[in-house]
Amino acid sequence: MNQEKRSIWVFADYRNYFQNRVTLQLLAKANDLAPNLNAEVCAVVFGFETDEYVAEYIAHGAHKVLVVEDAALKQYSVEKYTILMEKLAGQYQPEIILIGATSFGREFAPRVAKRLGTGLTADCIGLEITEDGNLLQIAPSFGGNLIAEIITPRHRPQMATVRPGTFQEIPHDDSLHGEVVHLPMPKKLPKDRLRLVAYERQPVRDQRLEEARIVVCGGRGMGSKLKFKKISELAQLLSGEVGATRPIVYAGWVDEDALVGQAGKNIKPQVLFSFGISGAIQHTAALADADFIIAVNKNPNATMMKMADVAVVADANQVCAALIKGLKERIQSKSDYSE
Repeated sequence: MNQEKRSIWVFADYRNYFQNRVTLQLLAKANDLAPNLNAEVCAVVFGFETDEYVAEYIAHGAHKVLVVEDAALKQYSVEKYTILMEKLAGQYQPEIILIGATSFGREFAPRVAKRLGTGLTADCIGLEITEDGNLLQIAPSFGGNLIAEIITPRHRPQMATVRPGTFQEIPHDDSLHGEVVHLPMPKKLPKDRLRLVAYERQPVRDQRLEEARIVVCGGRGMGSKLKFKKISELAQLLSGEVGATRPIVYAGWVDEDALVGQAGKNIKPQVLFSFGISGAIQHTAALADADFIIAVNKNPNATMMKMADVAVVADANQVCAALIKGLKERIQSKSDYSE
């Protein structure tokens, strides 16, 4: 690698590649940042039999892919991966390292930052380059009540984890070209203190909330946990996903995976239903890319109502129940007709 040219690294987690798109999203953002630093975008891959994924990363914008391939890396090992990243970063001196804020990334990134003696901003919702060439890392803090802007002026690399769905990936382009650098597996790595005996994939939603075409969101205006179940029923009838505001999640009405907001998921559905949500900034900042918003609230002056393409001044429970009834009747009438 040209030591004089700066580089922005994206750690490429290729496991569950076709559902987990955060690596591709980070490659896109790295391409956006790179011209400001005269830098190249590098994907870093640890694993075994990774050729297919390497080609995908080049087609999604990686100028270079650094690959360490060995049978010992077939299964993820946080200790091996951490030491490998430390060795490579020490050798090549990247300017920035970006990692997805997944369960894996939250385990892996802090360990790397500690070993490299640098800072790390977790769960970023924005990245920019300042006039003096620092990475401006934008992240929610204090439970999403504040937005922090963080820089790492005195240490390199600058490191951040980024929430899935924050950035839009570059479309696959087979005409793109990149350099693939195969690096040797270090001969001496410490023995893992943990041994993976077995694993199984946990059942997940039909689709990721960040990628759902239809999202039905509910807030405190739904009134109770029992009434909130209407949100789930309507989402199921629409083949959509359930979203919720922070108070709903914290009250235990729905799982944390449904949290939409600065402390949760960024969404960009084609259609967003918003029931009983006033529209605090912590929530609305995460749905600015929704194509079409239908909001139901008793308060016509609620922020969510002002954002909506269609605003219905009414009781959220009543409207939700009416939609459910209408959809069920329509489904039944189609069934009767087909018979």
